Amino acid sequence: MTHSSSPTDGPVALITGGAKRIGASIATLLHQHRYRTLIHCRHSIAEAQALVNHLNQQRPESAALLQADLGRDDAIVPLAEQALAAFGQLDALINNASAFYPTPIGTATPTQWDELMNSNAKAPFFLSQALAPELARRHGVIINIADIHASKPLKAHTLYCMAKAANLMLTQSLALELAPEVRVNGIAPGAILWPDDPASEMDPDSKQALLNRVPLKRLGDPDHIARSALFLLQNDYLSGQIIAVDGGRLIQ
Repeated sequence: MTHSSSPTDGPVALITGGAKRIGASIATLLHQHRYRTLIHCRHSIAEAQALVNHLNQQRPESAALLQADLGRDDAIVPLAEQALAAFGQLDALINNASAFYPTPIGTATPTQWDELMNSNAKAPFFLSQALAPELARRHGVIINIADIHASKPLKAHTLYCMAKAANLMLTQSLALELAPEVRVNGIAPGAILWPDDPASEMDPDSKQALLNRVPLKRLGDPDHIARSALFLLQNDYLSGQIIAVDGGRLIQ
């Protein structure tokens, strides 16, 4: 498929949590491949706006910012409506936004349960549900960013791992229910970026110990996830798959 240089041409992708880290890498790569990009954020408005400005400098009117707290039930449908209104269509939904932090047994709270389940399972489901009619009309694609720890537990992260396990089943179940009009796949990152929040900070020895368990013996890069997302968008005979991008970690 070829596209003209018109900013009003080309498919449209919504990337939740698209302001930085993996989300920003996905948004940037898709934009380079003629996608118009909707950058969703919750708190990272400055980073999201900077990315939108950068993309629009490259191609005018090709990126827009959407702000919403996915933990709020009343935010999902308005976000979907704003996404559709931005460019008049939607071709891809990338459910990337995610909370991640440890919840050791004995310390976990209902609030942490809600935050981890909402961002990793509940919001992706209800956003997918809200956008399913448009994605079906456009023969679109949903990509859920899962985690290798959906199937390989991470110590002291039970709630997160449970939520990502739900995300994995969400991908497979939606792939069945939304076929044949909509394809649904997932990407399960391994060690791509070190956590950026203090609660999950790792010391150098812990980082090295983790990398020693990765057959490729090195940290990945957000671009590895972005390129996998582009592959899933372009290969129109893939659905219901979870691609582990983990340097071989799952086979250990």
